[in-house]
Amino acid sequence: MPFAMQLNEIIKDLKVKRILGLLNLNIATIELDSRKVQKNTLFIAIKGTTTDGHSFITSAIEKGASAIICEVLPKNTNSNITYIQVENTTEAMGLIASSFYDYPSKKIKLIGVTGTNGKTTTATLLYDLFIKLGYKTGLLSTVCNYIHLKKTEATHTTPDPITLNKLLHEMVVSGCQYVFMEVSSH
Repeated sequence: MPFAMQLNEIIKDLKVKRILGLLNLNIATIELDSRKVQKNTLFIAIKGTTTDGHSFITSAIEKGASAIICEVLPKNTNSNITYIQVENTTEAMGLIASSFYDYPSKKIKLIGVTGTNGKTTTATLLYDLFIKLGYKTGLLSTVCNYIHLKKTEATHTTPDPITLNKLLHEMVVSGCQYVFMEVSSH
């Protein structure tokens, strides 16, 4: 994972509506969850079905966020914080995550397994087969994730774009050539 990346590089693929603040900031992490924010974090305010991340912008700033991606600019802005307004933060999140983790999906062969039943079994069997054939391989499933032979926790069938790009980046760094992943149909 990058130690720090310039904000202007992270947002280069975005369709930006408005920017308040500086773009030559070093960003160490990107987060959707304000509780996980630390110093030099880029916080992305996502409008969910039950919770709106825009309600947590102040909390994210208090915890150390130095930049905010939002659809609606706060009424009261902080002159020490950079605000980047976009049309859709959910779409922006994927572009930001891919850029921040150096476009890992372009550097590894991704095989998605979808369907009503058998996704975990199929993805795991393919992972095991490729490992036995001598390929460095990753697995993303509902049961667990593997970065080659290193097991990591899995929380969803399809991880959010930040988690997905982080895992793919770790796989690329560890030399994985293939990754088998369960893909939600909805």
